[in-house]
Amino acid sequence: MRTDLHAPLGQNQKSGRKRPGVLRMGRIAAGLCLILVGGFSFYTALRDDGLKQEEPKEKTSPVPTETAQKTDEPQTPADAGGVTRSGPQSGANVEQMIAGDGSVVTKYSPKSREGDGPVLVDATQIGQDPRMAAIPNDALLEDTPQGRLPIVGPDGRRPMDQYARPWSGAHGTKIAIVVSGLGLSQTGTQRAIQKLPEEVTFAFAASGNSLQRWMQDARRGGHEILLQVPFEPFGYPANDPGPGTLLTSKSVAKNLDSLHEAMGGITNYTGIMNYQGARFLSDVNAMEPVMRDMSKRGLLFLDDGTSAQSKTAVLAKGTELPYALADVQLDKQLDVNAILQKLDELERVAKRNGQAIGVASAFDESIDAISQWTEEAAMRGIEIVGVSALVNDPKKP
Repeated sequence: MRTDLHAPLGQNQKSGRKRPGVLRMGRIAAGLCLILVGGFSFYTALRDDGLKQEEPKEKTSPVPTETAQKTDEPQTPADAGGVTRSGPQSGANVEQMIAGDGSVVTKYSPKSREGDGPVLVDATQIGQDPRMAAIPNDALLEDTPQGRLPIVGPDGRRPMDQYARPWSGAHGTKIAIVVSGLGLSQTGTQRAIQKLPEEVTFAFAASGNSLQRWMQDARRGGHEILLQVPFEPFGYPANDPGPGTLLTSKSVAKNLDSLHEAMGGITNYTGIMNYQGARFLSDVNAMEPVMRDMSKRGLLFLDDGTSAQSKTAVLAKGTELPYALADVQLDKQLDVNAILQKLDELERVAKRNGQAIGVASAFDESIDAISQWTEEAAMRGIEIVGVSALVNDPKKP
């Protein structure tokens, strides 16, 4: 049958059907359009900004605060093995914004830590990772002419919290035992570190030798530690606690200088314990600025309980200083059986009050008795804790 060449393009005049070749061309063109549209949508989705988003109702502005500026935490070597110690925010950019209604919005985004290799993140607030217990937290120290002194960190963390010995937090009878005078005798100090259980708190005398080395050994062993500072006793100078003694006859500035000299000889302690000092502790004018300085530095104070005239309990409230008073002197009589009897007395006090603190010196008899008694105490449901767990802390929520 003859086809009319003047018929409309792609249409047979009789049948009205589209020509096969033109039909294929139409399908190809439609497919190309779909590909172009889909490709543009995919490209738009991959762009960082995507489609234009609706402007927020409340504009925010950066907060140029100290908190925002101190989020880049330094990394320091943690040990001889080269493991880097890092703060919990060292792998993050932290930005704080204030919204129009005054609320603070914190934005976290990842960033790379400096250096290569493994990183040990110190994220604890109470206590310290055992692998880092012998290493001071640089953020809690300030360099002074008297040495590196404890301070409260930029995030509010106190040395008292950082170096505290963790405990269970369970209800029950709690006892803290403090063995003092460490550092004065090399053999006595070594014996105490080797024989006494890690729950026992150690107090190092400021006039002792090799304090930083002994501190590291004690901390690696799990012990919480205090620093013993010499205070003026009655009968001074015939009764002399030693060099650097804080005296009621000295000015406040000179006593603080002596305190800081003692503080600078060691690190990683939770607080201060008196060495003698019955006269100084009973003088409000002399003791108040000293306790205020301890409070400002985030430390605790333990009164060994040897002075009935001590005013430290009253002063601690006025200075907001975490404070504790020892309940029992364990080794007034240097005999193992006598010390065991005192430990039984300490247990009775703890069961009556819920907690108790006993203090002793690093004599062989004291070490032997405490070592024997603590092994049996756990079987009677007694938890031995670091002294920081039993202080009255006015800053604790």
